[in-house]
Amino acid sequence: MAFMARVVIVGGGPGGYESALVAAQLGAEVVVVDSDGIGGSAVLTDCVPSKTLIATAEVMTDFAAAGELGIHSDPPRVDLADVNRRVKALALEQSADIARRLAREGVIVVRGRGRLDGPGRVVATAGDGSETTYDADAVLIATGAAPRTLPSAQPDGERILTWEQVYDLDEAPEHLIVVGSGVTGAEFASAYQALGIPVTLVSSRDRVLPGEDADAAELLEDVAQRRGMTVLGRSRMESVTRDGDTVTVALTDGRTVTGSHCILALGSVPNTAGVGLEEAGVILKDGGFVNVDRVSRTSARGVYAAGDCTGVLMLASVAAMQGRIAMWHFLGDAVQPLDLTKVASNVFTAPEIATVGCSQRAVDAGEIQAETVTLPLRGNPRAKMQGVTDGFVKLFCRPGIGIVVGGVVVGPRASELIHPVALAVAQSLTADQLAQAFTVYPSMSGSVAEAARRLHHA
Repeated sequence: MAFMARVVIVGGGPGGYESALVAAQLGAEVVVVDSDGIGGSAVLTDCVPSKTLIATAEVMTDFAAAGELGIHSDPPRVDLADVNRRVKALALEQSADIARRLAREGVIVVRGRGRLDGPGRVVATAGDGSETTYDADAVLIATGAAPRTLPSAQPDGERILTWEQVYDLDEAPEHLIVVGSGVTGAEFASAYQALGIPVTLVSSRDRVLPGEDADAAELLEDVAQRRGMTVLGRSRMESVTRDGDTVTVALTDGRTVTGSHCILALGSVPNTAGVGLEEAGVILKDGGFVNVDRVSRTSARGVYAAGDCTGVLMLASVAAMQGRIAMWHFLGDAVQPLDLTKVASNVFTAPEIATVGCSQRAVDAGEIQAETVTLPLRGNPRAKMQGVTDGFVKLFCRPGIGIVVGGVVVGPRASELIHPVALAVAQSLTADQLAQAFTVYPSMSGSVAEAARRLHHA
C-alpha cells in the first residue's frame, strides 16, 4: 500500500484552506484545525466584508457623478444596517462555500484552537476544553493576524472600532474619524465618505498611502479632499477616548479631533502567541512573525507557515500562494519559490490603485534601471464617455530590451486593468508585445496598450 502523508493545518484562512485543497489533490490525508471559521479573517471579518462594503460605496460614487452624464434623480439614501446585514451574509455564504469544497475533497475540519506539541504533533483544544492530538508528517501554520491596538486607543466595539467591528453598526456615524492612512485606513475612509458620511483621516505621514506609488497617492488624496474629506497629514495620534456619544482623538501636537465614531487602522499583529512555535524550534522575527523561506519552510523540520502570520506581504493572494507552495514542496510536486516581484495588489479606494512589479521609488533610488511612461486616463475615449477624469496608467520597462518590469494603474476597476500588466511582468513580455495585443475600442484597457506603444524604440 502506498504511503499516505498526513498534513495538519492550523488555521482555516486563505493560507490554510488553499494549502488543504492542494494537499488533498496530491493524495495526502488533511486535517484543518480552525477556531475562527473557515475562510478566516479574510473571508469573515476583513477582505470579503470590506470589499462588499466598498462595492456598495462604488454605486454611490457612480450616483454622485450621474448628473454629469445627464442623469438626474433624488439623492440616494444609504441604510447602513441593511448594508451591513448584506455584508455579513455574503461573508458567511463565502465561508460556507469554502467549507463545502473542503468536505468534497475529503479534508477533515476540526473546530478548535490548534497548537504545536513539537514539530510533528498538533493539539486541538475544543470550546469545552477537551483536547485531541494529531500526529503529522507536515504541519502548516496559518494563524493569520489581528488588528493592532494601543493602550491609549482601546476599541469598545461601539464607537471606537477596529476594522473588524464596523459591520455591527446599525446607524451611519455623524462624523467618522479614521486613524491610520495605510491601505486599510484609506479604503475605509474612501468607502464611508462615498456613503455620505463626513470623514476625517488622521495620517502620521506626509501623505496618505505612504507605501504606494507617490503619484497615485497624491492623486487619491486630491480626489478625496475635493469630495469633502478632511485629511490631517503629519498628525500623530496620542490617544482615543470616548465620552458618551463623542469620541476624541488627541494628537501629539496638542490638537484634538472630535467625532461620533473612530476606526483604528494601526496595522496588524500576528496570531503566533500560545501556538507552541518557539518550543517546537520555529524562529520568530521581530514583532512575532514566523520566519519562512521562499517555499514557506520555517526553521523547524516539517513545519511550514503561510499568510499574515509570516508578515511576508499581507495579501490574501500571497497567503494562498504561500500555502500552495508549501504543499507542492512537501509533497514533491513541481514548485517555484515565491516571487514577490510578480505580485499584483490593489487599494480599493475611489479611484482604485493597482500595482505590480517594480516601483517608482525603486527607480528613483537607482535600485533598478527602467524607462517610465505615464498616460492620464482623461484622454481615453471610454473614460470620457463614463465621465472619468482622474487616473492614469504608468509602465516601467528595461532600457534597450524593453521588457515590462512593473506598472501602476489608477482609476475605476484598476484591479481588473492591472491584469495585462501583471501578465507582462510574469512572462517577461516586452512593451512592444504588450502594445501589439488587440484591445477593444473603446475601452479603458486601450490606455495600457497606448502606454506600451509610447515605450517603443525604433
